[in-house]
Amino acid sequence: MRIRKNVVSISGGKDSAVTAVVCRETEGVENMEMVSAETDNEHSITYDYLNYLEDYFQMPIRRLRADFAARIERKARYVAEHWPADGISQDIVDRALAILVPTGIAMLDLCIWKGRFPSRKAQFCTEELKIVPLMNYQLDLIDQGFAVWSWQGIRADESLQRRHYAEFEQQDEHLFVYRPILRWTVESVFEAHAYVGLRPNPLYLQGMRRVGCMPCINCGKDELAEISKRWPEVIDRIYRWEAIVKEASKRNGASFFPAPDDGRGELQGRNIRDRVEWSATDFGGKQFNLFSAGAPAKCSSVYQLCE
Repeated sequence: MRIRKNVVSISGGKDSAVTAVVCRETEGVENMEMVSAETDNEHSITYDYLNYLEDYFQMPIRRLRADFAARIERKARYVAEHWPADGISQDIVDRALAILVPTGIAMLDLCIWKGRFPSRKAQFCTEELKIVPLMNYQLDLIDQGFAVWSWQGIRADESLQRRHYAEFEQQDEHLFVYRPILRWTVESVFEAHAYVGLRPNPLYLQGMRRVGCMPCINCGKDELAEISKRWPEVIDRIYRWEAIVKEASKRNGASFFPAPDDGRGELQGRNIRDRVEWSATDFGGKQFNLFSAGAPAKCSSVYQLCE
């Protein structure tokens, strides 16, 4: 009979934090672990919040991080051997080889390896940076003789795809997935925070809908404008990343936000700073929004968390 290990995935967001509370209250802490697959594209406030969660739950959060060093090395060999034969100019080949060196920054190394940034239609960041490291960790626990319950803070109303998820499923002989708050509303999640005295991630009080990657490739126009006003250094970092990933691209181009397919084709190929400028406009980018130029509010929450 295998000992059950409850592994709670912690992102720093509201749903995973409450899932950890549910796990603690229903199963206890003896066989509970919290793990966080980090992308190195999170805001420092989120890393501080993970430290806060460790204090709140009185247990460590194991930090997981994907490593792309071997894959970048293989790509460098491929570029040197095959790109010239494909008609790629030697200048682009040389520039790619110069940049194909691991940085140790998970999100950036992923994009260097891919030669592009992820998009909604090719959201490989979730798979490579979150799912794979977590799965490998859980498989290691199974190899150690545990039966693993993977606790996931997923809610059905977050997307059409998640509406079809099951609350409980068995993925392997010794691996089970449990989504205890699948049918909860966002209001219920924050009510649970208040009830148990758990402080939400402060980013929810600063205009953010999500608190994982900053920015996320699914970041909306209003959220991007808020990020640029509050944390311009985030935009500067992505701008530097765009220049690096561009050099690793066969087409010698890369932008964090892909070209939209909703008629705004004039944005194609523009960098993060151009998209920030667009985020401060109305009517499809035709008119500057005067309110966007002001300083950000001290407290701004799309979830009505401000008093």
